[in-house]
Amino acid sequence: MIGLLIGGVLGLILSGLGTPLFIRYLVKRGYGQQVRDDGPQTHKSKRGTPTMGGFVIISALVLGYLLTHGILALLGSELAGPTASGWIVLLLTVGMAFVGWIDDYTKIAKQRSLGLTPKGKIILQGLIGTAFAVLALLFPNADGVTPASTAVSFVRDIPWLELAFAGPVVGVVLFVIWSNIITTATTNAVNLTDGLDGLAAGATAMVTGAYVLVSLFQASQSCGLTEGAEACYVVRDPMDLGLLAAVLTGALLGFLWWNTSPAKIFMGDTGSLGLGGALAGLAILSRTEILVVILAGLMVAITLSVIIQVGWFKISGGKRVFLMAPLQHHFELKGWAEVTVVVRFWLISLVCVIIGLALFYGEWLLQHGALQAVAR
Repeated sequence: MIGLLIGGVLGLILSGLGTPLFIRYLVKRGYGQQVRDDGPQTHKSKRGTPTMGGFVIISALVLGYLLTHGILALLGSELAGPTASGWIVLLLTVGMAFVGWIDDYTKIAKQRSLGLTPKGKIILQGLIGTAFAVLALLFPNADGVTPASTAVSFVRDIPWLELAFAGPVVGVVLFVIWSNIITTATTNAVNLTDGLDGLAAGATAMVTGAYVLVSLFQASQSCGLTEGAEACYVVRDPMDLGLLAAVLTGALLGFLWWNTSPAKIFMGDTGSLGLGGALAGLAILSRTEILVVILAGLMVAITLSVIIQVGWFKISGGKRVFLMAPLQHHFELKGWAEVTVVVRFWLISLVCVIIGLALFYGEWLLQHGALQAVAR
């Protein structure tokens, strides 16, 4: 528990103090945001605002995570060194952030609102996502538990959704595909949510905060510590995943101080893709792959608004469902102030997180209650 507190505070300090320094650097270099010509007119004033702020968030995550483990080692804690799960999530997060950095830098260098080509972005994300998926099936602990498994999970692995139904090779191939689907979905979801001052940072902080609680509970109910095969959790390194989530939550809050309206800096694709990678890594390694859809319900709704808009536009021959997609811009064009949209969307995100946590804990109560009934 102390490690989570230390990690969260370190993430907050590193990001909160590092962001203004990074802003000064970006201003000196002239690295400013390019704004879509077809976007809301109120966004024109944002042109030139420093971007690539995600570099600070991800740097605070990596440095805060390693520093926390160093401090815990000095304190003699059992959680005194990075685990395989921690390194693998960091690999995915930093890898996706690097793709986002290339995209951001391309926009700045070419002075346009579009960066990497869709094909180039998909290829790079696929390579990183595949490396993550393969590594996640390696490195078993003393009990033979690997960071990830080839079973689809909701709040734990679902036995009847085992991807290795036709053998281990098929299981690995299907898991790599499934993992890439999750990673692509989360990175795109955070990317589409980013667009209003503070919206993506605040909403993502709520989801990562939820993962602190999920990981802490999984650690307390680990199958190595508790009895009851159905009620306990088979997760390789729950406390270390919780530490990562705590550091990232702190880093997001520190960044949010400078990112709220009027934003002094944007996270850019460096941040949104990196954060999407972190959410995917936490979901897959904590065996909550479907639960993340509920926890990140706001981002799912925003993503669906784009899919609906594009699909209906093509089917109907040019008609639109929303005034503009993603969804947050629809409400802007309806006359809502940007801050109003952000705060109300934050509230929706909070509701989604509460529902997700309630389902997570409710499932455990049902399993635990059933076991007690059988024991009687």
